[in-house]
Amino acid sequence: MPPPGQTRLPDWDGLKLRVRTLIASHRVMIFSKSYCPYCNKVKELFRSMRVEYYALELDITADGPSIQQVLVELTNQRTVPNVFVNGTHIGGCDSTYQAYHDGSLQKLLGDSKDAEPYDYDLIIIGGGSGGLACSKEAATLGKKVMVLDYVVPTPLGTSWGLGGTCVNVGCIPKKLMHQAALLGQALQDSRKYGWQYEEQVKHNWEIMVEAIQNYIGSLNWGYRVSLREKSVTYLNSYGEFIEPHKIKATNRKGQVTYHTAETFVLATGERPRYLGIPGDKEYCITSDDLFSLPYCPGKTLVVGASYVALECAGFLAGLGLDVTVMVRSILLRGFDQEMAEKVGAYMETHGVKFIRKFVPIQASVQQLEEGMPGRLKVTAKSTEGPEIFEEEYNTVLIAIGRDACTRNIGLETIGVNINEKNGKVPVNDEEQTNVPYVYAIGDILDGKLELTPVAIQAGKLLARRLYGGSSTKCDYINVPTTVFTPLEYGSCGLAEERAIEEYGKQNLEVYHSLFWPLEWTVPGRDNNTCYAKIICSKRDNNRVIGFHVLGPNAGEVTQGFAAAIKCGLTKELLDETIGIHPTCGEVFTTMDVTKASGQDITQRGC
Repeated sequence: MPPPGQTRLPDWDGLKLRVRTLIASHRVMIFSKSYCPYCNKVKELFRSMRVEYYALELDITADGPSIQQVLVELTNQRTVPNVFVNGTHIGGCDSTYQAYHDGSLQKLLGDSKDAEPYDYDLIIIGGGSGGLACSKEAATLGKKVMVLDYVVPTPLGTSWGLGGTCVNVGCIPKKLMHQAALLGQALQDSRKYGWQYEEQVKHNWEIMVEAIQNYIGSLNWGYRVSLREKSVTYLNSYGEFIEPHKIKATNRKGQVTYHTAETFVLATGERPRYLGIPGDKEYCITSDDLFSLPYCPGKTLVVGASYVALECAGFLAGLGLDVTVMVRSILLRGFDQEMAEKVGAYMETHGVKFIRKFVPIQASVQQLEEGMPGRLKVTAKSTEGPEIFEEEYNTVLIAIGRDACTRNIGLETIGVNINEKNGKVPVNDEEQTNVPYVYAIGDILDGKLELTPVAIQAGKLLARRLYGGSSTKCDYINVPTTVFTPLEYGSCGLAEERAIEEYGKQNLEVYHSLFWPLEWTVPGRDNNTCYAKIICSKRDNNRVIGFHVLGPNAGEVTQGFAAAIKCGLTKELLDETIGIHPTCGEVFTTMDVTKASGQDITQRGC
């Protein structure tokens, strides 16, 4: 029937014939409205698939309302977009995307003789933890997969094998060097436990680095074997988009190959940011260089206050080196600041020097002497006044943050949006970019956590959604993490500052306590230094929304409680839990002092 309120009846049979003719004469027919975001999303999907479509904009077409009423009669669908493929009614935006994900859309389109098969079902750019997890899961689900991984050497020429940052220049070597430093402290403690040794104890940097690099090399090889066993094609080449669904891969010798795929996953990760001043790339190092450095770095200046900066400063000092940290503003931005300051205070009492509110200035890193290590002169300026700082160091380690590796892989060629400020990729809750066939996981996601286990989980779940019929999405809430400073800091949930912002201080109860690990009592060190804190929401049955612990093995403690927090842990449930004695973790089962009370939380023994 004609639309209600229409005063002049159109040629109704003629309109029906026109609509049917449009549907029959176009491979893809979209009845659309020019201002509709869902219509634009569907058009973007077909553009990304290199499929031509015809769109009739009903808001600017004569008899548009009448045509839409004809469509209601034909399809029983009142909304736009209204999509037809090879004469078959698909539906609206959600239905079209569902058909794309389950493959039925491609089957309808595949009737066309000019459809070209892709080389691969999935190509992943980046062979780090997330990319490898996604590739192996997709291959297990029967898909043809390629992984491209290429490490652009640092300014000093450092590069590494398959596995990404975590394995080669991140979590793994960091934790091992942290362990080396802890063993030094254990040697000191051992005398109080009765161990006697006459020879002088000293640390050999070269032996440590060789052992760690040998272990990393075994992991690199293991990843390659694992890919081969799952029939994943691995290319040690630099991937770059040159057109929709097609990349150029360039290896170290400059040889170029071309590959196409139906779907792509970006898993390129990040690299350390430099200061942008003369001498930084020529004479300074980053964490990309440190873990394979062939010589002991000697007297070291760490520029930055990130977790990478403090972790590196901590284990270097633990190995007996003279270490200074230059801080522009605050420690551990994004973490709970009370905990961050306690981390810094412990490091200071154990020999790490801090220069607060200073930054290196132009021409600030000068080489005075070549060598392994050499000698460098650093000049820095106060952020609060005219004061100038000058000092000589053997090594300057820059750890001021990391940049996403997204600006030189051809994303602009295929229209993938990035955040121009930081290079990160905005995605929806299924890790899908604005270009439907391109997804992204890991550290390059805008506004998401930069943690290896998060990338692994997101990669596996993405493959299962794409190819296994799953609907489970990666949960980025209440993800546990640990900063491996000399005194480890573990956390899960909200920092206290963030909790106050979200809930209001009046709606929170914060319980806290100092504690003294039993292992430290005999050596008699660092009493009332370790600290535990939970943040509870009063309006939600005192549910734990923030968990923080500063102490030995904080990562192990936090991992266990993280599962409970995921299940809705409350203060009452913690109180009902019987602790394991004597452990550090049991402090959370006996915590009864609130911050608001102002009561003393110092401990005098076990």
